[in-house]
Amino acid sequence: MRRTSLRAAALTALLLTGPTACGYGSQKDTGKAAVVAHGTKLSAATVRIGYFPNLTHATALVGDQQGIIQRELGGTVLKSSTFNAGPAEIEALNAGSIDIGWIGPSPAINGYTKSKGESLRIVSGSASGGVKLVVDPKRIHSLDEVKGKRIATPQKGNTQDVAFLNWLAQRGWRTDPQSGKGEVSVLRIDNKITPDAFKSHSVDGAWVPEPTAAKLVAEGGKVLLDESALWPDGKFVITNVVVSRKFLAAHPDVVEAVLRGSVKTNAWIRANPGPAENAANTALERLTGKALPPEVLDPAWRSIQVTDDPLAATLDTEAAHAVAAGLLDKPDLSGIYDLTLLNKVLKSQGRTPVSAAKLGRQ
Repeated sequence: MRRTSLRAAALTALLLTGPTACGYGSQKDTGKAAVVAHGTKLSAATVRIGYFPNLTHATALVGDQQGIIQRELGGTVLKSSTFNAGPAEIEALNAGSIDIGWIGPSPAINGYTKSKGESLRIVSGSASGGVKLVVDPKRIHSLDEVKGKRIATPQKGNTQDVAFLNWLAQRGWRTDPQSGKGEVSVLRIDNKITPDAFKSHSVDGAWVPEPTAAKLVAEGGKVLLDESALWPDGKFVITNVVVSRKFLAAHPDVVEAVLRGSVKTNAWIRANPGPAENAANTALERLTGKALPPEVLDPAWRSIQVTDDPLAATLDTEAAHAVAAGLLDKPDLSGIYDLTLLNKVLKSQGRTPVSAAKLGRQ
């Protein structure tokens, strides 16, 4: 009983402090044995990439784990670090600790606007989908019954938080975007904590990315809504590839090589879904110390689509949602994309170029 009380007290403290307790995340070396670089070095001796130990970053997980990206770099050494939140990764990019990062649309938008376009460029897409509203089926039976309930999102102003607030507004329910209080209570809780909050009935549901959504389902939750159902063709950006503007200007050949690796990784994932799923889980076990069980891994993996297309029009829409929610001043996103090198890679493979939706470099 004492252990149960202590766990409950710890969880309550985390819920009360919200995003402050969860923080902006931290940087962690991937711990992967260095892949031996072979061949001629490109214009930089090393390139440092960053990503999350998360299935929505499958391209980086698999491309790094399988050595696909390193092979495209030849004699240039790939060094990788992982992060558990977008702001920390943007800080590392701005500080020069990493050169290229896999990251969600909201942190990319924030990083671009706060630096007035000086810090980064989006150079490729990476993943679409993999976000769901999962609820306690004993407490919520329909979308209308979400009103009056407590729903978790990962962090104030993050991609899922913005999407949920926009969905609430479309249904005519009022919730203060800053405090999360209103006709639906929005609790900002780190994804690592959400399953415990769900099990303890501290929340009634969560709007979360995979694999957190699948973890909640494994705990008895029910998928009430898949966010992909809200988007044209069921596609919306969940992960982009960004690069430091300075690194892009100084080492375009290195960026191009990383993008070749990204494109080849996505092609390998699509052609080999089973082995790719295993490779991603192996990487997760190496990075977090724990592999995902099949009942979580399999449904989570199936709900995520890797993509080279950055789905630029959906990023513009997500920015508009953040503005409407009061979490972002209207941004000038003109020039946030530079798809020159990605389209060069795609053209070399006989594929159709992708669009920046009028937000590319002129």
